[in-house]
Amino acid sequence: MFGYLVADQSLLEQAQKDRYKGCYCGLCAALKSEHGFFGRLALTYDMTFLVLLLSSMYEPEEQRRMERCVAHPIRKHFCWESRFTAYAADLNVALAYHNCRDDFEDDGSVVGFWESELLTAQYQAVCQRWPRQCAAIERCLQELAAIERSGAQTPDAAAACFGALMAELFKVDGAFDSFLAPFGDALGRFIYLLDAVMDLEDDVKKGRYNPLKALREAGWTQADFRSMLQAQLGAAADAFERLPLLQDAELLRSILYSGVWQRYNRAAGHSSDQEENHEGPL
Repeated sequence: MFGYLVADQSLLEQAQKDRYKGCYCGLCAALKSEHGFFGRLALTYDMTFLVLLLSSMYEPEEQRRMERCVAHPIRKHFCWESRFTAYAADLNVALAYHNCRDDFEDDGSVVGFWESELLTAQYQAVCQRWPRQCAAIERCLQELAAIERSGAQTPDAAAACFGALMAELFKVDGAFDSFLAPFGDALGRFIYLLDAVMDLEDDVKKGRYNPLKALREAGWTQADFRSMLQAQLGAAADAFERLPLLQDAELLRSILYSGVWQRYNRAAGHSSDQEENHEGPL
């Protein structure tokens, strides 16, 4: 369920692109410093969204610098970190660890097994720092696994489970939890359903669990599934617009209202300039 929370670069001004890339590079640097080389392999743009969101909510002090790295060895590049960068790096490792374990347990992936083994020590350290969040990840993933084992065609229940997981990750210190938890919950439900739609045909071919199989067999079309996704994203948009955001608000909107559709649109054969790729609040 990684790879959906990415910015639509076509909607960004150059300053926003620099800000976004600088946040991503800061997250990469935090993963390296806190979790070493193997932790850096867990890097995703999804947690960049979380850093931007929490930094916009709390407006903490930022550490800005120019540096070189393995990916950019010749020319220095801009990066920045806030106190939420290390938090997002830890969550990145925790989610990557469980994703690798899931790949191994579902498909017998040797790569998934060894990647999870390489992340075990880092994950244990994250559990020490963030016990509530890691307990929520484990609890919700166990509930999801139970739903999958039962074969129950209950997309709402499965999506609600992943939404509860995301809600816990978006809560940090209580100050804005009443705003952030509903948004995290709605966004998590959307991501779970979007991932299920993306995987549906492959899951049917391979005989794997997917909570949307019954709807497909009942005659649901891609248009029906898209309408379902739009409704769920609308709930996330409503919660997002209640957040007291100023800094990076438009950058965050480019992710939530357009960027999240990019993988779906490519899979569905839509070009980036079609109207589906420019969703706003529904």
